[in-house]
Parts: sequence; C-alpha cells; structure tokens
Amino acid sequence: MSKQDYYELLGVGKSANADELKKAYRKMAMQFHPDRNPGNKEAEQKFKDLSEAYEVLKDENKRAAYDRYGHAAFEQGAGGFGGNGGFGFGGFDFNFGGMGGMSDIFEEVFGDFMGGGRSSRSQAYSSHKGQRGADLRYNMTIDLEEAFTGASKIIDIPTSIQCEKCHGHGTKDGKQPPVCDTCGGHGKVRMQQGFFTIERPCPVCGGFGRAIKDKCPDCHGAGRIEKKKKLEIKIPKGVESGNRIRLNREGEAGIRGGEAGDLYIFLEVKEHQLFRREGANLYFSIPIPMSTAILGGEVEIPGIDGVKETLKVDTGTQTGHQFRLKNKGMSILDSDKRGDLFVKVRVETPVNLSKRQKELIKEFVAEGKECSPESDSFLAKLKDFLK
Repeated sequence: MSKQDYYELLGVGKSANADELKKAYRKMAMQFHPDRNPGNKEAEQKFKDLSEAYEVLKDENKRAAYDRYGHAAFEQGAGGFGGNGGFGFGGFDFNFGGMGGMSDIFEEVFGDFMGGGRSSRSQAYSSHKGQRGADLRYNMTIDLEEAFTGASKIIDIPTSIQCEKCHGHGTKDGKQPPVCDTCGGHGKVRMQQGFFTIERPCPVCGGFGRAIKDKCPDCHGAGRIEKKKKLEIKIPKGVESGNRIRLNREGEAGIRGGEAGDLYIFLEVKEHQLFRREGANLYFSIPIPMSTAILGGEVEIPGIDGVKETLKVDTGTQTGHQFRLKNKGMSILDSDKRGDLFVKVRVETPVNLSKRQKELIKEFVAEGKECSPESDSFLAKLKDFLK
C-alpha cells in the first residue's frame, strides 16, 4: 500500500508555515492518541503516521527533500526507511519504531500546555534558593515645614525578620538542609495523567529543593520570625505628596534564607494653615488695612523657612493684587534652588467707625475728586448698557 501524502495526512497545504503545521498536528494527535483510543490499533497507527509526517515537515531540510523526491527520499537506498523502524537522509537518523519517539514529538508540541517545554522541564536545580520576602508599604504624614527642610523620622515596622538561631535556614543546627530525596533538588515532581504530564511543587520540601528533617524550635522551619523593626527614615527636602522612598531589603524577610523584600515609604504632606502649595511655589493671602492700601506702607509676612519678610505696599494697591517674592517658596527635590512665594492682598473695609470717622469719609466723598477710576469706569459702561 502506498504511503499517504504527509500534507494530506495533516490536512494542510504545501505552503503551510511552521505554526500552521504545529496547529494541525496538535489537533490530529489529540484525536488519535492511544490513551484516548485504548486497544484501537488503527488509531495507534494513525498517530504514528501523523508524528512521522510532522517530524519530516517541521524540519526545513527534510521538508525540502520530501517536496522534491516524496517518500522516496527516505526509502532504502537513499538512506531510507528500514526494518528497524528508522530512516535516514543526508546524515539524519530518526526512529519511529516505538512510542518513545512519538512521545518526544508530542511533548514538544504540547509542552506549553504542561508547564513548559521539554528542555525547561529537564533542567535540574543545582541549588534551590528560598522564597523572596514580601514588599512592605508604610504611609507617613509630614508637615509642610518638614517637606521644606527635610527630616529624619524613627518608625516601628511590624514585619518578619530572619531567625537568628538558624540563620534563616529553618534547621535545628542552623546549617543548610540537605537536598530533598523526593524531588532530587528540583523542587517539583512530575505526575503522569493520561497523555498529560503535570508538574507540581514537591510535597516534601514545599518546592524549595531541600528538606528539613529537624526544624528550628524558634521559627519552626520558616527561617524567619515575626518582630517589630525600628528604622530611621531620611526624608529629603522638597518632597511632595505621592512621593515614595524605597529601602532595599528592609521589607519582610525571605523564607528559608530567601532575599528580603523592600520597604516603600509613601509620603503625604499635610495642608498648611497659611500657605497653599503648587509644586515648588507657595501662595499666601493677607488682609491689609484700607489706610495702608491708600497711603502705601510695609507689611510683615511669615516665611516657610521661619524668616519674616517685609512686603512693600504701593499707594493705591487694590484687592487681589499679587506680589511675587522670588526664591522664597519650597525647596526643590534634588536641587539647591527654591520656588517663589506669591502674596495676594485683600483690602479690608473698616468696621465700627466712630461718628467723627464717618464724617471724615463723607467729607472725602463730597470733594468730588475722582479717586476711584475703576468704579467710575464701570458705572459709565453700565449706564451705556442700560441705555
């Protein structure tokens, strides 16, 4: 009986690429695998034929030879298909005589469904490290003044630290535990379920590759214990809400000598009773007496650095006027420069006037001198609008 064309056997065209070949073989091999068809000799032979076809067509050199000479490229005389179940061509030697060869091909194609390919599963762990500890988060609130100058804070962190008695190994004698006899140090064991091979963490060593026989009495084999840790946190000047500080390996201790996690300090700067912050700039609003706004003068204002500043108010200053004091704002992170301070004035209307004061105001108004140009201009526009 003549052999069926490899492309027809897999149900693909001659222009099929590697992904299409693999997909076709996967579909057909699942259908005719002997584990799904126990005792069915036809299905077993079909599975062998499919594997033979895929083994040839997935290789560029073998596929080129097949496309040119067909099955004759692998028959006796051309280095061909022999009674031992193998065939050769151009220095190649392949064996389809037993299920071992089929299993290798099947595992290669279906390896991504079974926890990784054959090469990754066959790698042995010469040494298995412990599990890394978890990262920790600490929320810290600071004052605006502390954000300006920088600060040093002492905090207590409830965390896991390495067990001093066993040095993190979890053993009673404080030495590294021996390689696990069950998994041979791999940390995983393989189980065969039908035609699937499943890898699971070793139940004896828990996936660490080393099994503890006599556990440390302090940490009970974990290699770490729960304890509060006191740390000094250096806060740089110029930080803002949302900034974070990372402290390497100050997080939770690892298991079985694994690397410690990191500690992240998340900062929040409290609102200030006087200043409003926008980036590196500060904003400040201050009321001034009407007399100062009219006649001019000086107003003393506070600074974020604790140094008082003198603000010169010009004659006729209006409410809402904003003054800018350069380099009097916040510190800038990782810089020696500072932002600016913006001061907005509010002219205060006098209250609780005496009789004499009211009379003086009336006299001022009665003079009829144009002292309020903005008001006069607005009233003129309003009259025009109403007309």
